[in-house]
Amino acid sequence: MDTSRLLRTSGTLAAAAALLLSALTAGPSTPTASAAARPQDRDEPGTTLAADPAGLLRPFYAQKLSWHSCTGKGAGFECASMKVPLDYAAPHGGDITLALSRKRATDPSARLGSLLVNPGGPGGSAIGYLQGHAATKYPAEIRARYDLVAVDPRGVGRSTPVTCLSDSEMDRYAQADPNPRTTAQARSYVANLKKFSQGCATHAGRILKHVSTVEAARDMDVLRELLGDSKLHYVGASYGTFLGATYAELFPSRVGRLVLDGALDPSLGAERVNREQAAGFQTAFTSFARDCARHVDCPLGTSGPDDAGKHLRAFLAGLSGHPLPAGDSRRLTEGLATTGVIAAMYDEGAWPALRKALADAAGGDGTVLLALSDAYYERDERGVYSNLMAANSAVNCLDAPAAFRGPDGVRQALPAFRKVSPVLGEALAWASLGCAYWPVHPTGHPHRITARGAAPILVVGTTRDPATPYPWARALASQLSSGRLLTYDGDGHTAYTRGSECVDEAVDSYLLTRTPPPASRRCS
Repeated sequence: MDTSRLLRTSGTLAAAAALLLSALTAGPSTPTASAAARPQDRDEPGTTLAADPAGLLRPFYAQKLSWHSCTGKGAGFECASMKVPLDYAAPHGGDITLALSRKRATDPSARLGSLLVNPGGPGGSAIGYLQGHAATKYPAEIRARYDLVAVDPRGVGRSTPVTCLSDSEMDRYAQADPNPRTTAQARSYVANLKKFSQGCATHAGRILKHVSTVEAARDMDVLRELLGDSKLHYVGASYGTFLGATYAELFPSRVGRLVLDGALDPSLGAERVNREQAAGFQTAFTSFARDCARHVDCPLGTSGPDDAGKHLRAFLAGLSGHPLPAGDSRRLTEGLATTGVIAAMYDEGAWPALRKALADAAGGDGTVLLALSDAYYERDERGVYSNLMAANSAVNCLDAPAAFRGPDGVRQALPAFRKVSPVLGEALAWASLGCAYWPVHPTGHPHRITARGAAPILVVGTTRDPATPYPWARALASQLSSGRLLTYDGDGHTAYTRGSECVDEAVDSYLLTRTPPPASRRCS
């Protein structure tokens, strides 16, 4: 199981759970100040080149996009590609290709510009999010007045990707015991992580050193220029908030209307991020258990969250040596079951599917719980994985030093993880070991982001968010010199376009008028 710092939106998981249920029932270091690494902030298109006296970036900022109808997609989606430097410190040393898509504003006469979207991850496909969610779920007035635009970040999806393991190797990787209880099991766990890391070193090639969030943010500025916009308008969810905040740090005067939904606190180190995520998932599980207890057929009992947690821990531990049949030829291991439970915590819309999954598993059938795990890993019915997990590790391990250097560090931290999450804490502590064996040294480190001089930036936080706990949104909003916090009192990961009219109205008003809601605005 690999869940460490997977800060992803819940839309894909909730949709998969809903479809599944209906079918079955009828995630450079802090930017330097050098001119070569950081362009000067200017408002007009084209002026970025003033910070590039040697002209090395000119071909990238001056290229022309060739849009065409996207193959196999519904009417209205256009696709294109763009070139960016592999290494901004040496732009002459080669380039990589990034994939783009857009849906034009439905009312061109009232068009405000382009609105970039990113669903998080890191490793989530922005193009998939645009074509599968934003283009239909974003409110009609936003779609009318903005061209919705997506770029798969470097290393992700249809852009030059990071690859690590074959599909069959990914199956074995995902099945690993998430909670080693013996020395031998710990050795096996570490060997699994090392195999994954070595696969990335072998297959990802030169790009593995150049998938940082700073570089992805710089790519977004190239795209802003190519779209003809003097300011960047952006909606970023989950990890996408860190990407958006990093852009604001690099280019504060080019910030237009930025929505950062389900925020990451950039000042936190990896161990604290993982531990606070564990607490967030415990909060989400408590909400699920309370809801489950309202149903007489709750597979975890009806006595309350503590009793439900004991039942779940016993069930998961029992799978360690006795996996369940799940479909024709696959089996549900402890690792896959744990991932399936975590997947359902992202969205309360998936709770009915999780109740059924656990009830079926109690009867000896792991099919539904395995399907939830597959949705989390983005494994399709043919057994083919997206590169979500590979890109997730590559970006996270480059952006910050590892949480732990080896199993001893995890063991020392286990009491703290158990304290904040009796149900999932141990598994999430071990999942934090992923970057310990990474073949590339990190280029970033935790730091506060102020983006001084930026226009107002709207930060949205959900009080019972499992993956990006609400205190992170408060922290980012307070760090940003122009940050404004919008609070959603609710469950699930992220808030915009997830059912709260109050949240949607506040975000839409900001995107349409440039005016953020009052600092005390709270929605439910």
